Amino acid sequence: MTLSERESQLLERLARRPNQVFERNSLLASVFPDADDPGVVDTYVHYLRKKLGRDSVKTVRGIGYRLGPLP
Repeated sequence: MTLSERESQLLERLARRPNQVFERNSLLASVFPDADDPGVVDTYVHYLRKKLGRDSVKTVRGIGYRLGPLP
């Protein structure tokens, strides 16, 4: 499995603090600074889940995302 550059950046951001919940806007600013649509974060979370397993990135309802267990 190969991750794209953006997928790798998103995973790295989450992995640096595996117990921290990251707000969507925080991830947008740090990983996708050139994106206009905050939905891009959701799209790349979907890509990571597809490649790493659905529990690799956990949704924290009303807040954002955090790293889940990796294979």
